[in-house]
Amino acid sequence: MGDQKPDTEADTTSPTEADAPSPAAADPPGRTAADPPSRTADIVAGPGGVMTDEVGVVTGELTLRTEYADGQVTLHVQYREADEWYVVTGGRAPLADPAALDAVHTIAVGLLDRPEG
Repeated sequence: MGDQKPDTEADTTSPTEADAPSPAAADPPGRTAADPPSRTADIVAGPGGVMTDEVGVVTGELTLRTEYADGQVTLHVQYREADEWYVVTGGRAPLADPAALDAVHTIAVGLLDRPEG
């Protein structure tokens, strides 16, 4: 027992670093660390669809992105697998704490995801 050497290859990451999720962990694929933090979820719009600033109502299978930048949260939607993103009408609001992004995204999904109509 006295001959044991200390484990020199132990993890040197501090507990706060090890426990904290990577800032990009929930970001969609293809985004970089330089992009604003965001969350995405696939949703199905209800019968009235989702109103957007750019093209009006979009319907059917969509992807919702909740993005935080410069003290503001913005909701975007796109048709699944499409390249174009559209801003959800009324989907911008001040957000003082970026840690609240997950909660805002969860609420937005709850409001916009209506697969049963």
